[in-house]
Amino acid sequence: MDKNETLRKFSAKTKVPEMIISFLFLATGIYLAINTGNKGMWLWVKIGIVALTIPIAVIGFKKERKPMALLAMMCLVYAYGISETKSPTFKKEADKEEFKNVAAVDLGKQIYEAKCMMCHGPDGKLGLSGAKDLTQSQLTPEQKIEIIRKGKNAMAAYETQLSEEEIKAVADYVNNLK
Repeated sequence: MDKNETLRKFSAKTKVPEMIISFLFLATGIYLAINTGNKGMWLWVKIGIVALTIPIAVIGFKKERKPMALLAMMCLVYAYGISETKSPTFKKEADKEEFKNVAAVDLGKQIYEAKCMMCHGPDGKLGLSGAKDLTQSQLTPEQKIEIIRKGKNAMAAYETQLSEEEIKAVADYVNNLK
C-alpha cells in the first residue's frame, strides 16, 4: 500500500466527521461571541484557528498532502484545548490570588460578576449554556457550595480557582439573588 493510498483511506474515514467538528467549533465560537459577555482573546483565537483549519484541511485532503492534513487535525485539537481552558496558552483564566484584596462584603459579588454572570446573568436568570435560574433554586447553601466547588453539567468546577472563603462568598451572594 503506497503513502497516497493510506491518506485516501484516512481521508475517506475522517472527511465528514472533520467537517462536522470544524463547523461546530466555528458555530459555537460565533454563538459565544454574540451571546455572552466573555469575549476574551481565547475566543477570537479559537474562531481564527478553526476558520483557517477548514481550508487547510480541504486543500490537504484534496491534494493528498499529509503535512497539511495533519496540521488541520492538530489545529482542531488546539482549538478544543482553547475552548476547554479559555486560554490560548492552556493556562486557567484566574488564579487564587485574583480576589485577594477585595473586601469581604463585595467578594461574592465580584467573583459572581467575573465568573458566573456570563451564563447566569446579572440577576441570576439568564440561563445561557444550560445555566439554571438562580432565583428559583431550592438548593441548600451547602449544596450550592458543593456545586460551585465541583461543578455540574456544563458548569465548571472552581475548587482549583477559588478558595473556600471565596466559594462561600459566591454561594452567599447567590442566596441574595432571590
